[in-house]
Amino acid sequence: MRKEKALFILGIWISVLSFLGFPQIWRNILFLISGLFIIYLSYLFYIESRARILRRTNQSKTFVDNIDGVNNNADQK
Repeated sequence: MRKEKALFILGIWISVLSFLGFPQIWRNILFLISGLFIIYLSYLFYIESRARILRRTNQSKTFVDNIDGVNNNADQK
């Protein structure tokens, strides 16, 4: 949840940044830093989603073969 909140605050920052009255060079630098932070956050989201997909595919699925045979052996005892 922390990354989502940071991305939301960064979006608000970028939308307000052009109206704050910074000189052009400072605005360019702040937009550059904000863009790099967005790239970093998107990379973190990518790593998290890739790990989630790998966890889903690596889960072992149980498979029971010949259920009737198991029940018949229990009845014979």
